[in-house]
Amino acid sequence: MSRTDLIADAFTIVRNALMTGKDKVDVPASNMLKSIFEILKAEQYIEEFKVIEDNKQGVLRVYLKYEHGLPAIKNISRISTPGKKTYVGTKDIPQVLRGKGIAIISTSKGLMTNNQAREKGIGGEVVGYIW
Repeated sequence: MSRTDLIADAFTIVRNALMTGKDKVDVPASNMLKSIFEILKAEQYIEEFKVIEDNKQGVLRVYLKYEHGLPAIKNISRISTPGKKTYVGTKDIPQVLRGKGIAIISTSKGLMTNNQAREKGIGGEVVGYIW
């Protein structure tokens, strides 16, 4: 099975694992997904993630975070897709749930949260929303 959107696939795997109460999940590795999970760890949406090498592209093992039995991630959704890119300028950077969530923005300076992009004054492609 060929995958055309690894990010959407990874978000779906994480969303499904959270709904079933799993502690960890494996997603196919890519540099973009590593950066996304680094942001999610820094923003305390996940506990940890590790790169597991195999003979192919590798796997990211993501340890999900729960607070009082409830998942730290309430929703994770893909915004910009390979078929429909969504770009924002500096003045149009979205605020997710009035600041309670984050948007992941792909900029010329790398992946960052909406708040970081706003502080640096750069826009980019909106990868997804997490809250």
